[in-house]
Amino acid sequence: MYFYLPIAEMSANIFLFLGMGGAVGFLSGVFGVGGGFLMTPLLIFSGVPPAIAVGTEAPQIVASSVSGALSQWRRGNVDVKMGVVLLIGGVMGAAVGVQVVKVLREVGQIDMFISISYVTFLGIVGGLMLIESVNTIRKTSGGRKPLGRTSRHNWIHGLPLKMRFKRSKLYISAIPPLMIGMFVGFLAAIMGVGGGFIMVPAMIYLLRVPTSVVVGTSLFQIVFVISVTTVLHATHNQNVDAVLALLLMVGGVIGAQLGVRAGEKLRGEQLRALLAALVLAVCLRMAYGLIAVPGEIYSVASVIGGAH
Repeated sequence: MYFYLPIAEMSANIFLFLGMGGAVGFLSGVFGVGGGFLMTPLLIFSGVPPAIAVGTEAPQIVASSVSGALSQWRRGNVDVKMGVVLLIGGVMGAAVGVQVVKVLREVGQIDMFISISYVTFLGIVGGLMLIESVNTIRKTSGGRKPLGRTSRHNWIHGLPLKMRFKRSKLYISAIPPLMIGMFVGFLAAIMGVGGGFIMVPAMIYLLRVPTSVVVGTSLFQIVFVISVTTVLHATHNQNVDAVLALLLMVGGVIGAQLGVRAGEKLRGEQLRALLAALVLAVCLRMAYGLIAVPGEIYSVASVIGGAH
């Protein structure tokens, strides 16, 4: 069954995009990420223009994140105070990112910028997470207790504007969470992601938030930041395809509920290792797309006048 996507200007198989939404929603529930780092490339691989993929993925992230966040909330895994600080920074970063997308579309460089951003950030984050997770698993399987969060006092604890985050059992400056939120909000706008693949490792390794709290708090923040990003994209860039977004949202909500249940059966280091492997796989696919020779090298004539 096919639908016509008015903004993307293409026909779409309803079952294909429902399945994509469900798969990414499942990952959202398991890992506490919005899933945009996977969905946006999948949409691009399916023929959706990159700018449309970025804008349209935002509503789907909201739907799957709301579903996952509510499940985490019922389990007491959300640090609301930490989430609000991250949210304030995220909204500011998203506002800047939407303007950057607008400028890049006007100069015709948005497609290349999105691809390079994906390869760069996914490669760095995925590599670091995989190394740490594998080392932790090896120490655990060898009978040694992993060091975990032994380095409780680092440079973050010397910063001003300290706040107490009771659910995370932390007393740290509000500046690092604010800056992390700003960076993630910026990425959400320019890459069509919830930013969980940055947010989750940053909260674990920089802020030392317990893994059990990270997932729920990350989803809580993603819901509000991406909602703002969706509105900004729709009003400023007109690159949100409502029909496609609806298909992805329906699948995402169902998948997120299943993902939350599956995530409870895995240990923290196992979750991080699986997420790292997935991030690297998407990175490699995007990198291949940058260096592969296109099927039609010469396709400029129709654009500059269609002379025959």
